[in-house]
Amino acid sequence: MSESIDFANNYNDLSTEQGFQFEFICNRCGNGKRTAFKPFNLGKVSGVMDTASNLLGGIFSSAANVAGQVSSAAYERAHDAAFTEATIQMRPNYVQCPRCSSWVCRDQCWNNKKGLCKSCAPDLGVEMAAAQASKSVEEVWAHAVMAEDDKKLGEENWRGGVRATCPECGKPLAANVKFCPECGAKIQQVVHCTECGAKLPPGAKFCGECGHKAGG
Repeated sequence: MSESIDFANNYNDLSTEQGFQFEFICNRCGNGKRTAFKPFNLGKVSGVMDTASNLLGGIFSSAANVAGQVSSAAYERAHDAAFTEATIQMRPNYVQCPRCSSWVCRDQCWNNKKGLCKSCAPDLGVEMAAAQASKSVEEVWAHAVMAEDDKKLGEENWRGGVRATCPECGKPLAANVKFCPECGAKIQQVVHCTECGAKLPPGAKFCGECGHKAGG
């Protein structure tokens, strides 16, 4: 009974009649590794015999046919041996994910802590950084399409709070303005602690930095 040869679907056979070479590819990132080219010496002999047969005709015909048959059988055996050697050589570089069954490279696409490929178990730090970057891009685009009057609503204004109505006349404010367009009252009244100078939020009775009474 002939022995079976284990193989996966993440390889390409680059072998020719002159020798053997295989490349193994990560199913996730597409990066790969190739084995060194391994010459098949009998292939050169068969090639010479075939050339002689074509040039000189029948005198070498039978010899070329026999050599071709021997070469074919020897080639298949050598090919199987080279492929088995290549799979053994490359196996430590690739891991099969037990969840999705993909063969992935151990260096970049394998989450060793989780025992899964990074498609099934991504690195949380990388995902968090990507999510933050994506959110920043969304905010940039949102800001870019704002009307010019609305672009005043920057982060510093969000944190300070945006008023909807004038504190004096009660009229609604259509935009983030410093003075009421109806009565002229100052909208953004910045108050500081008289003790330490810290900025006080609207309506604060005591300073959040030093505890001093506001307006005292």
